[in-house]
Amino acid sequence: MAGPAVTAPAGTPPQPELLVSAALHLMSHYSANAAQAGPCLKLASVIERHLKALASHGDLNPVLRATCQQLSEQWAAVVDQALPRPSRPTLFKRFVGGTRQPTR
Repeated sequence: MAGPAVTAPAGTPPQPELLVSAALHLMSHYSANAAQAGPCLKLASVIERHLKALASHGDLNPVLRATCQQLSEQWAAVVDQALPRPSRPTLFKRFVGGTRQPTR
């Protein structure tokens, strides 16, 4: 399971090497867990946040920042796809249940 988030003293961004290390560690756990128990939405979300933090880190090489930005967006899509969608009532359920929308 995911460990605690990478933290630094208040107001200081974590060192980029620590964020890269944590992101790689989390990604390897995600891959291992996905093969055994299926994808973990919480872990994917933490990975996305780490990559987003790296993408905005000023001390990181611009190419690496751009890569982290792209990967952050891809992980955000993974999270979005894994979120449960609200079920939409069928026409029959709306008719029987009386959940008709009032007209204005």
